[in-house]
Amino acid sequence: MDAQSRGRADNIDPADQWVLNPNTGEYELRLNPSGAQSPVPGPRRSARRDDGAAPPRRRGDAPPREREAEVPQQPRRRRGAEPEPEPQGRRGARRPPKKPKKSKAKKIIAWTGGSMALVLVAVGSAGYLYLKHLEGNVATTDVGSVAKKGFSKDDAFNILIIGTDKRTGKGNAGYGDKNSVGHADTNILLHVAKDRTNATALSIPRDLIVDIPDCKTVEPDGKEDIIGGTDQHRFNESLGQEGRNAGCTMQTVQAVTGIRPDHFMMVDFNAVKTLTSAVGGVEVCVAHAVNDPDSHLNLPAGKSTVKGEQALAFVRTRHSFGNHGDLDRIKAQQQFMGSLMRKMSSSDTLTNPKKLFDLADAATKALTVDQGIKSVGTLKDIALEMKKVPPKNITFLTVPVKDNPADGVIHKTVIVDPVAAPPIFDAINNDVSFTDVKKKKKAAKDAQAARLKGSRSAASDVRVRILNGGAQAGSAQSTLQWMQTDKGILKSENAGNAPAELSKTTLEYAPDQASQARELAALMGLSGSALKPGKSVTNSQGLPAMTLTLGKDFKGAGVSMTAPSKAPEVANKSTADKAQCAS
Repeated sequence: MDAQSRGRADNIDPADQWVLNPNTGEYELRLNPSGAQSPVPGPRRSARRDDGAAPPRRRGDAPPREREAEVPQQPRRRRGAEPEPEPQGRRGARRPPKKPKKSKAKKIIAWTGGSMALVLVAVGSAGYLYLKHLEGNVATTDVGSVAKKGFSKDDAFNILIIGTDKRTGKGNAGYGDKNSVGHADTNILLHVAKDRTNATALSIPRDLIVDIPDCKTVEPDGKEDIIGGTDQHRFNESLGQEGRNAGCTMQTVQAVTGIRPDHFMMVDFNAVKTLTSAVGGVEVCVAHAVNDPDSHLNLPAGKSTVKGEQALAFVRTRHSFGNHGDLDRIKAQQQFMGSLMRKMSSSDTLTNPKKLFDLADAATKALTVDQGIKSVGTLKDIALEMKKVPPKNITFLTVPVKDNPADGVIHKTVIVDPVAAPPIFDAINNDVSFTDVKKKKKAAKDAQAARLKGSRSAASDVRVRILNGGAQAGSAQSTLQWMQTDKGILKSENAGNAPAELSKTTLEYAPDQASQARELAALMGLSGSALKPGKSVTNSQGLPAMTLTLGKDFKGAGVSMTAPSKAPEVANKSTADKAQCAS
């Protein structure tokens, strides 16, 4: 029985049995709701003969009404019923097939976050369950007020990434110090700019000699404990030693650099193995063949793809690169992270659902974070903000150091370079890029600069009272001495401590003191944002004076307060978009 006669026998209009298969783009015959579809070439006319049967198909005829396979069939029409009216427009015109709708399961959101390069896959209702599964993977450490309570998409942010040498996880028994409590073996302070045009990944050597401050830890039962600080110890002992947690490492970073980490992410040996395996391997390059008996890295010269154990061996290798020390290992690790970021953002990864699922699972299982970013949703937000930064503007740096003179002839440790390091810390603290980028906030900066323009009073005419509002003790007095001795601002006085601490230094002045404010701002290197139009105060001589409040950002008497507009030149920096060979 042919299709047309069968349709008449079932009192079904034959045209209603033709549907568009969205997978093939072809019209197919569906004889019943559950039956198989039989492809039949060629279109059919929508007009009917009086007996209800369709006339023979002719070239150029219009196709039947288009319907997707998922849509239920229209109600059956009795044989001989009045045919549907012909669509308006040119007869015989061929209507283009509708594009098949995308399945919800194909709406994949991929995201990366710092060197962790986290990936989350959201797939409709199943995505919610998977999200909960991922959230159960993430471990947390309560570091109290050391970390921020939440994450803001509108601000610059700093995340301390810590790689521990703790030998947890399958296959890691032979790595590192078997008695290690989990020291801060690899440390990267990741700064992401407020306008998301750039980011800086600053590596901190584990053998850097620092003063580790007192830190407060929170026990599992909620009780707090103070762990005493130690002077002139390796940086890596800021974690694990004496029961110190990641909060202690965050405080040590701030003490050394002046940069406050907002959050931390911590991983162990397994992170490198599982992440590289999830993406199918990461390409690395070595300038010469390597066969390292200590790390077990075995690679020919040139490019190779590593994953799992060999990937871990690559980032652990010291004795095969440079001077066989930690600083050369850091360079290799930075090259590796750049390659991992490129692989995670490649189309080969982002268009492969299995890789995305595996990557999300591996990344979250490898993570320990603070309470402020423990939800997978927040981690996703961080990663999506990080994803906005072009790889060419992600700069890898290392804290400038010098050999530790206390080591004697054999140098085992390093100290911060007191000349080269501070400008780098200042640039990061002031959100300055180490690559050439177009800033989005030029108008705001121009407005600040305009506030500093105009006539200026002579230094001898400047009247100001100085308050200490969070700067180091003695800052108000030392600033007074600098003003009077070095700058000739004799109408200045020390007014003691401010009623409240300020994070930023401010200069408040009355409208008729604007020229005095501009002169003092120029001498001190104050930015336009530090100038605060307001009221004058009466000084000890009964004359109107301005109020200078030294905030926590005050750097010292005579030290310019103006944020650097350009980052310093740094040797051996690299960016995430360029592949390099470890040597």
